[in-house]
Amino acid sequence: MGDNWSRKMKKSLKGILVSLGLVSAMQVQGGELPLDMALEAARAALAACQKDGYKVTVAVLDFHGETKVLLKDDGSTIHTKDTAYRKAYTLVTLGPIFNLDTSSAAQKMLSGKPSEPGFLTIPNVAPLPGAVAIRKSGELVGAVGVGGAPGGAKDEACAEQGVAAVKAKLNK
Repeated sequence: MGDNWSRKMKKSLKGILVSLGLVSAMQVQGGELPLDMALEAARAALAACQKDGYKVTVAVLDFHGETKVLLKDDGSTIHTKDTAYRKAYTLVTLGPIFNLDTSSAAQKMLSGKPSEPGFLTIPNVAPLPGAVAIRKSGELVGAVGVGGAPGGAKDEACAEQGVAAVKAKLNK
């Protein structure tokens, strides 16, 4: 049975949930994001924002939507931990369904669409710029979400730096 059976079961379950109109956080993607890589990505994203003078929080989630690392900068406001998490969560849960690599792409995809209000009722979904997918051999393994810079594009630029810091190591 093993891993192959588990993947088949996850795919079957995901198909059932999608056919019922339910959105599931369960992923059938790529593999595990090692803690050392998650921490390195978080530190790089935080450093990029600090360099520009932004007080942010960085959340790195695995492909299940679970927090691997949460770094809250000195002076960052309380809501930044929630927005960083929710941006990354949106990407790991909706990204595989809609083939998205950034949360700004999620925002563009949903903006003004009749389905937008429905997606906004899903707990922890926040289609705002500020998260970037982490991929290993093309498969989603997680996401870096940033909250607290003055504008989502700046959050996302920091998240991109975090992903760039680990991309080559993950794809060896």
